[in-house]
Amino acid sequence: MINILWADDEIDLLKPHIIFLENKGYSVTPVVSGQDAIDACKENHFSVVFLDENMPGLSGLETLLEIKKAQPSLPVVMITKSEEENIMEQAIGQKISDYLIKPVNPNQILMSIKKVVHAQDIIEEKTTSGYQSEFMKLGMKINDSFTSDDWRNVYNELIYWEMRLSDAGSGMDEMLNMQKTEANSQFSKYIRKNYESWFESGNRPMMSPDIFKNKVFPLLDKGEKVFFILIDNLREDQWRIIQNEIGTLFNFDEDETFFSILPTATQYSRNAIFSGLMPSQIRKMYPDLWVDEDEDEGKNLNEQALIKTQIERFRKNYKFSYNKINTNQAGEKYNESLKSLLGNDLNVVVFNFVDMLSHARTEVKLFRELAPDEAAYRSLVLSWFKHSSISELFKILSEQKVKIVLTTDHGSIRVKNAVKVIGDKATNDNLRYKVGKNLAYDKNEVLSITHPEKVGLPCPNLSSAYIFAQNQDFLAYPNNYNYYVQYYKDTFQHGGISMEEMIIPIITMSPKTS
Repeated sequence: MINILWADDEIDLLKPHIIFLENKGYSVTPVVSGQDAIDACKENHFSVVFLDENMPGLSGLETLLEIKKAQPSLPVVMITKSEEENIMEQAIGQKISDYLIKPVNPNQILMSIKKVVHAQDIIEEKTTSGYQSEFMKLGMKINDSFTSDDWRNVYNELIYWEMRLSDAGSGMDEMLNMQKTEANSQFSKYIRKNYESWFESGNRPMMSPDIFKNKVFPLLDKGEKVFFILIDNLREDQWRIIQNEIGTLFNFDEDETFFSILPTATQYSRNAIFSGLMPSQIRKMYPDLWVDEDEDEGKNLNEQALIKTQIERFRKNYKFSYNKINTNQAGEKYNESLKSLLGNDLNVVVFNFVDMLSHARTEVKLFRELAPDEAAYRSLVLSWFKHSSISELFKILSEQKVKIVLTTDHGSIRVKNAVKVIGDKATNDNLRYKVGKNLAYDKNEVLSITHPEKVGLPCPNLSSAYIFAQNQDFLAYPNNYNYYVQYYKDTFQHGGISMEEMIIPIITMSPKTS
């Protein structure tokens, strides 16, 4: 039973409205003053309060304040004869759930109840029925996806439904997860079949080495000041929640996705973005700037130098800066120095937090508890964004005449299934891909590339091969196998083949105030 409290000093005139609601199955408790409303809330549980703003004694706003002090989550609908803006603002400031102007008719009251009390149930019902009706169509799209654009569209739809079902609190999550798993299985087959041909024919989708050429240089050539912001390990679904946070500040001129190269790991994908080259080309042309898997040196220490080589190779003369932000304190310092950077043509800044969060979730049990699934993981990313220096950076940039290109180097996927692989001591330790010269594996369970040069990958040794885990698999050694599997199952990893890792966002935006 939905219990309604209605406070109005002329409550007798509202008897027809009350009878209408009672005939709809609602229980209505009428009171004639603000104090009566406060007392009633102390003695009874109500689903919603309808509150007249203009009553003798305590006003509606005063009554609202007292009710919210005692029961902050109780929905209150303000009803008033006045259309004065300051009254509306005060009511909204005290977090009313709805605002109605007298005279009100019964259907307005009913609609307000549905919006305030039944909204979540209605959203869940409509979202669930909407996904159910689209389930078969989406399944057909998955089976009929033969191009990179097809897979972009499929992934976009899956994210749309995942976020809608999550927001609605629907019980359809398991069905959607099954469909995502099937989609990733088919996507892996697509990549296995087509990845090498992308490089042989040159007819490939936009990939990591193409980003500056396609998205940054054209803006700079037009005389725009550009901030290139790369958030390491940011998935498309995580971008969607960040988008909601900054949507009031920026126009999204282009909101697209591109394909990360394999391996979908920072050493390869981010160096490819900044150099405009495939890893094998970097190793050949700039051997001092490439670090092989078996070397101890950090793999991403030469990003600024790689950006410089790309600018020079395209015969550009842009003044640029490069900064990598690993802590909130470093981000605050960067924001403080921003004024001195606005004269540059290009400012590149890398934020590492999401990748650090992914690693922390693997290694720290508390983080696994905080982010047990994709929805909770998105929530953690959103919390970081809202309370970190990057949020302040976007606010500052929204007041400048600049273009922003926001992107990432790769995404991540929650892994579930272990696939056995054997390698020697020189084999790298990534869970989603291996590179080595003595790898033993089941060819049906991985994508193996025995001629790395064909797909732009360096060969540390003449007989080196790469293998990539697919879908939700991860690569495990037979030694101490059970412990290894239990430790890494349900962690977020990157380096392999999945829509989450390979199909990643790139957004061009401009401030709304500029």
